[in-house]
Amino acid sequence: MIDMIVNLLELPDSSELYSKIDQQGIILRRARAYERHIVASWVGEHFSPKWVSEVKVAMSRQPVTCFIATRDKKILGFACVETTAKGFYGPTGVSEDARGTGIGKALLFKSMEALRDSGYVYGVIGGVGPREFYEKVCNAKEIPGSDPGIYTDILPD
Repeated sequence: MIDMIVNLLELPDSSELYSKIDQQGIILRRARAYERHIVASWVGEHFSPKWVSEVKVAMSRQPVTCFIATRDKKILGFACVETTAKGFYGPTGVSEDARGTGIGKALLFKSMEALRDSGYVYGVIGGVGPREFYEKVCNAKEIPGSDPGIYTDILPD
């Protein structure tokens, strides 16, 4: 799967999106270190064991580089930055019952804004799944020759 690059200086305004999320009673925030076991368990239940490892890395950073979306104190989605490599976005996922709410897009923007606020000019989306989504939402561009990129010699689960 290819990697994509995002110009963080040209991110669209996210305030309307965040307002839409807020109106649904959804809270977007950085996960907190003391929630590591909860977030990692949720990711393991809904997604890949490898993603659990990456969440644990994000949760060990200062500041924490894992963002979560919650409603009524339940996790609906997550996104991490700087787990596999510096400046990289991912993994990210939204629970099946919360898809279509805008959470994925909002978590993407929280993550990209965090990279920008850390001083990066470009962010890398590693091992892209929904390529068209990233092209449309944040004008991401394919990085030529990026498949498999950093994702070589991956150990099996």
